[in-house]
Amino acid sequence: MLKAGIYFSNKDFEYDVYSLVRAFYPRSEVQMYYSDEELSGEFDLFLWLYYEQRRIGLKVEYEGAEKFAETIFLDYEDDRKQTKNQLKQLVYRAMRSLTGKELPWGTLTGIRPTKIPMHLLEEGKKNTEIAEYMRKTYYVSNAKTALCISIANREREILKNIDYEDGYSLYVGIPFCPSLCLYCSFGSHPLKQWEGRIDTYLEALCKELDFISQEFQDKKLNTIYIGGGTPTTLSAQQLERLLTHIGNQFSYDDLKEFTIEAGRPDSISKEKLEAIKRYPVSRISVNPQTMNQETLDIIGRKHTVEEVEHTFHLARETGFDNINMDLIIGLPGEDEAKVAHTLARIKELAPDSLTVHSLSLKRATRLNLFKEQYEEISFENSQTIMDMAAGCAYDMGMGYYYLYRQKNIAGNFENVGYAKVDKAGIYNILIMEEKQSILAAGAGASTKYVFENGQRIERIENVKDVTNYIARIDEMIERKRIGKEKWLR
Repeated sequence: MLKAGIYFSNKDFEYDVYSLVRAFYPRSEVQMYYSDEELSGEFDLFLWLYYEQRRIGLKVEYEGAEKFAETIFLDYEDDRKQTKNQLKQLVYRAMRSLTGKELPWGTLTGIRPTKIPMHLLEEGKKNTEIAEYMRKTYYVSNAKTALCISIANREREILKNIDYEDGYSLYVGIPFCPSLCLYCSFGSHPLKQWEGRIDTYLEALCKELDFISQEFQDKKLNTIYIGGGTPTTLSAQQLERLLTHIGNQFSYDDLKEFTIEAGRPDSISKEKLEAIKRYPVSRISVNPQTMNQETLDIIGRKHTVEEVEHTFHLARETGFDNINMDLIIGLPGEDEAKVAHTLARIKELAPDSLTVHSLSLKRATRLNLFKEQYEEISFENSQTIMDMAAGCAYDMGMGYYYLYRQKNIAGNFENVGYAKVDKAGIYNILIMEEKQSILAAGAGASTKYVFENGQRIERIENVKDVTNYIARIDEMIERKRIGKEKWLR
């Protein structure tokens, strides 16, 4: 493992530099320093960054020898956005000269690259102008530039009838799962340990939903997304209780989409699907992640490939005509042949949308914490594999409609949503483009108050632990009330 250090003469833009170095050296250990006294140890790679009023200097040492030195001249305090972009360009040039590599996404390390072309489209810029800007400012490859701009155009078309200012979306979190998947970093709780407290959790959740419905009754509810966890860990009766409560408290007059993340096939039954179908739920997910049984066993998915197929057909028979399926590329031991096998079986099912995730090993995941147990298993991703997934989606009549990236993402790639015409997930676009306020209820849920067409965002977080959420539900509600009074007056 490469050991890297970065010295900053002050703490401006430190995370941007750190993220870019990690993008070039994903398996590196990077330590940051802010004074000469802190420096200790030996490094394979060291970056020295000096900030002065009208210039920023960078010197790079590799294995004790100077490999790169450059100074950029700019009014450091005048335009922080421009300063950040030029600094990242400087670091990128240094890493490129050292490694000989180009990153497909260039200097972009954030999770929402499509926000850039979306904003420029709204300013009236042409696709060609945006492409030139993306390549010149962020060093984005031609292929990723085209992908990003195409998705931004489709997103804009899908959102054209969404009211950003007077509308909002609702997220409802169910933080329980049949078992914990090895790659998962979400705040999920094993069902067996929490079955006896789910009704108590629903009481607290409904109380929070009551507050949201009352405080935002003058706003238009555009989308509802029930996620998790796995919402279908609830029994049919508990699902009906929740869905009835939402229907009683919220108006559906302006509702464009209602999604339930069914997710795990081992949590879905005919009785639950029929219960959901009695309500205006327009979109569900049945998520296999892979159609290779060996991989399912490794990652802790306690179901079979056959259960995935049975559940999908059951959902179709129940009348659902907008079914999404999620796949993860880069799972342990999955090479091109195994991904091709998964795609072939998905193609036979013919879902209405397909979300393709590149594996991201976040710090919280058990797969990352115990990765030494999997050292002999490959973690493979490539542009070829991503193109295979795109080709499968196109063969099913889908086009890409949203995109996002994650930290530590396999191969420096992206997560892409594909959908047939009129089957795109509106909520997915709204949460990525951050155009509209999202009111979130439940343990670990994050509310976003969005202002000025997404130029300003304020977040309000709920506690993740279920016990604390139940005990402190009045505090969670109070946080929203204070935020509304402070930012939405």
